[in-house]
Amino acid sequence: MSSTSRPSFKTLLEFAHSLADTSGEAIRPYFRKPVTVANKAPPGAFDPVTAADEAAERAIARAVGRRWPDHGLIGEEFGNVREDARLRWVIDPIDGTRSFIMGSPLWGTLIGLLDGESPVLGLMNQPFTGERFWSGASEAFMRTGQGRAHSIKTRDCPRLANAIVSTTHTDLFAKGKEWDAFARLKSKARMTRYGGDCYAYCLLAAGFVDVVVETGLKPFDVVALIPIIERAGGRITTWKGEPAASGGRIVAAGDPRLHKILLSLLAR
Repeated sequence: MSSTSRPSFKTLLEFAHSLADTSGEAIRPYFRKPVTVANKAPPGAFDPVTAADEAAERAIARAVGRRWPDHGLIGEEFGNVREDARLRWVIDPIDGTRSFIMGSPLWGTLIGLLDGESPVLGLMNQPFTGERFWSGASEAFMRTGQGRAHSIKTRDCPRLANAIVSTTHTDLFAKGKEWDAFARLKSKARMTRYGGDCYAYCLLAAGFVDVVVETGLKPFDVVALIPIIERAGGRITTWKGEPAASGGRIVAAGDPRLHKILLSLLAR
């Protein structure tokens, strides 16, 4: 991996905010308007992509290339650039494209930064509602519209019986061990809701959701969310308790005590 000096956290965070502004301008004209939907998946499956996804990723890639030509970029729609760079921006231009195409606001743009293999910065922007969540150097923050930023914290919830659980869709769990593990978790929780994508993780960081459990994630689905959740006081790992940055089977909990319980439950 090529080495480069790392700019200050403040400089990188300011740049991440500028990427959110730029990508939001590219996305907003398409939302709740007639839009062509292409399918990236093989026959029998559905993985949608729209002109909004592509426009936002192109805008981000141009901005990164101009400002930080030695940085890498990992993107969902157009692949990777400078994969051996020490600093790599990890981008999902619209996480929740299915929600986007049905007019639901439960989607967002994910902007993460890896230093080596460590996620050091994350931001989720929802340009339609004006909500933005991000990781500071040691805390997590959000703002609504043009309102002032305020710090956010996960909430105490040491027992699964009191927990609100979210997952994007039950169809994503493979029949057999994955489905059985989710069913065990769901049966013990207070309430389960579906369809949140990245929005659910940010609600967890803000103290409104206690657990998010998913499978089949890619790095661009999760890297940006890791620093937000961890600096809000939560825990996010694979189902085996390993680092989450590579994706796969992911579980997040607002209360670290509950996270330990979840790992044991999912491992059975």
